[in-house]
Parts: sequence; C-alpha cells; structure tokens
Amino acid sequence: MKYWLFKSEPDAFSIEDLKRDGTTEWSGVRNFQARNTMREMAVGDLGFFYHSSCKPPGIAGIVRVSVAAHPDSTQFNPKSEYHDGSSKKDDPKWWCVDVTYVAAAQRFVPLDELRTMNDLVDMPLLRRGQRLSVQPVSVREWKAIIRAAGIDPHMLG
Repeated sequence: MKYWLFKSEPDAFSIEDLKRDGTTEWSGVRNFQARNTMREMAVGDLGFFYHSSCKPPGIAGIVRVSVAAHPDSTQFNPKSEYHDGSSKKDDPKWWCVDVTYVAAAQRFVPLDELRTMNDLVDMPLLRRGQRLSVQPVSVREWKAIIRAAGIDPHMLG
C-alpha cells in the first residue's frame, strides 16, 4: 500500500462534502506531475484529505482510492471549468482517481503544526514552492500524522 495527500479548498469541496457524498472523482487536476502521481495510485491506497487555501490549512481526514486512474470526465465537458478542448477521447490528456471517505481527523492538524514535526522534514507538502494538489506521503510521514490526528490506525484496515 502507498500513501498520498489530496488537497482541496474547503469552500470548493471539503471533508464534510466527501463524507456526505461517500465517493468522488478527484477531477480537475491540470498539472502533469500531479496527473502522473494519480496514475501510480492503486485501489486501496490511503490518503490524507488536506484543506488548502484556508485559515488554517491542514489535515482534515482520510480517504481511500476506490477507483484506479481513469480519464478525467471534466476535460470533455464544454460546460466544465476544467474543459480541455485539446484532449481527445481516444487519447485523453488528464487522468484522475476516485476517492472514498474513510474518516475525519479526530483532531485537525494545521500546517503550522506539521512544520514542527521532526518526522516530516522531507515531506513534499512542506517544501517551499510545493503547490501540487496530489502528492506522495512516506510511511514515516503517514504514521506521524495519523498519531497527531488521533486516528486509530487499526480502523484503516
């Protein structure tokens, strides 16, 4: 199993929205590196749901990859803000995964606290200039954040 981090602005789509909906297509990602990261994901992988561009940003919950990488449907929808007229159905440019709600953090872990955690010194999220909306998370980082968020790792399966 691998671990990931998924960023979303809570005004657009929050952990509470995912809890309500159960599952969502993680669509609208328009960065090639982030797209390639999603292509590496496998069904069953776990990820942090990170609230970004808010005060304070931080870890809000846990998701599970429920559908492996597939063409992002928004690229073909002319009414979508993520429409990409250069992408072809027989050769899609943008890919995404579906994620399913697992749990809200027992305790929201703000970015300022993440920055103080010794086990996270190499975490991509904390690198200057790192803005990718999906990122890998190491096992060490995963365990440290799970502890800080008060999540029982046994409930994650």
